[in-house]
Amino acid sequence: MSTISQQVVAAEAAILHSAQTLDHTLRDASPTHVIETALKTVGREQLALVSSFGTESAALLKVMADVDPAIPVIFLDTGWLFEETLAYRDTLIAALGLRDVRSIKPLAETLSRQDPDRELWFSDPDACCRIRKVEPLARALKPFSAWINGRKRFQGGARAEISVVEDDGDRLKFNPFANVSREELEAIYKLAKLPPHPLVASGYLSVGCMPCSSRTAPDEDARAGRWRGRSKTECGIHTTKTS
Repeated sequence: MSTISQQVVAAEAAILHSAQTLDHTLRDASPTHVIETALKTVGREQLALVSSFGTESAALLKVMADVDPAIPVIFLDTGWLFEETLAYRDTLIAALGLRDVRSIKPLAETLSRQDPDRELWFSDPDACCRIRKVEPLARALKPFSAWINGRKRFQGGARAEISVVEDDGDRLKFNPFANVSREELEAIYKLAKLPPHPLVASGYLSVGCMPCSSRTAPDEDARAGRWRGRSKTECGIHTTKTS
């Protein structure tokens, strides 16, 4: 094995050990404590929060802002988002005093080459997510050694068993809301008087890109409206390592 290969393996092993150690320590910690620990572990310059500014995003952004509103926030502007989501992003930036929100778009060259007719979402939704979300996120996270996201176990599916801290290749991945219940989430909104996403009133319980989001019936899982009619349940940013 070459020296470079040995260094890569050693680095990956160190990240895995750190993730396992932190996950054990933070297994029952509050979201605030998880974010505080992430900040102390890597520092603000090496930590980012990734947010869709979707229907449940305000709670995590509120907790983060209470810890440090200058933590960088990465927002993936895919080119297929609802206008309501873009407006909600601006509303929450102002309401929570977020100081560093970075709207990241897919590369124009990639779109013109792989999705010139804007129909990829229909013919190959995995490829569409890859060029509009997965690749832009990997690019945006390059300066950082750890990131925060808002997945919750109660969302079910692949999220039901998530850890509080995971290794994400050569980065740490913090899930402060992993243990949060729907009732606790609603309590955060109520206590902080957080504005709901504009589309919630129209029956959208989970909002992503326009072509792949639909209204959800009261008896359905919150994410049932995502990629309806397909076996797809995740965009890929949480199933593909960003390194």
